[in-house]
Amino acid sequence: EILKNNGLAVEKKIMTSTVDVKDDSRSRPMQKAKIEIVLGKTDKFDELMAAAAEEREAAAAEAEAEEQS
Repeated sequence: EILKNNGLAVEKKIMTSTVDVKDDSRSRPMQKAKIEIVLGKTDKFDELMAAAAEEREAAAAEAEAEEQS
């Protein structure tokens, strides 16, 4: 949800199923729910990541300038 809300990802597919899991304390297998969510990059992903990298570089340069003064 965070990636989708920030415009970094889009939901492509959601699949649900059950899987058999052997429980050591019991002799028979148990079924557990399994969910698989496939996300894809948005068209703006690279643009947003580049902007974030520029912000980090600017903040690092500013911090370095403050240390030197």
